[in-house]
Amino acid sequence: MSAPVIVLVGPMGSGKSTVGELLAQRLGVPYRDTDADIVAAEGREIADIFVTDGEPRFRELERAAVRDAVAAHTGVLALGGGAILDESTRALLDGLPVVYLSLEVEEAVRRTGLNQARPLLAVNPRRQWRELMDARRHLYTEVARAVVATDERTPEEVAQAVLDALELKDE
Repeated sequence: MSAPVIVLVGPMGSGKSTVGELLAQRLGVPYRDTDADIVAAEGREIADIFVTDGEPRFRELERAAVRDAVAAHTGVLALGGGAILDESTRALLDGLPVVYLSLEVEEAVRRTGLNQARPLLAVNPRRQWRELMDARRHLYTEVARAVVATDERTPEEVAQAVLDALELKDE
């Protein structure tokens, strides 16, 4: 069975895309992001899917995107922030080299500006981010083989911490 060499989970702004691309380069493997897969397949941004079709439809697309990527991708895979909400997705991640990239709210604000393009954070971003994390933190931890804090670290430092946590060597 083929499987991703690393799966990154965590909230928006944790650096999954940036760190994922660095890890893929360092390991000499391809990088894939399930949010990008959804955008490419649907031909529109995730915020548009949320607004037009609603969160349940987005989660359905996300579940399928994760299932397809886990089955086919052998490189570094980054999942959307809410992918772990789905029980079947969490079951799919069981036994895989999953790393939870964690960060605190102030760092999330600094990195993302918690901008309007984030459909789940449109009204009171800081409070909503904290509520999202209260609901999700235990799920990120549940699926993860390792947790790597990203606060006040460069993407390169985070990538090295991920490699160290999984005991992987770069090319």
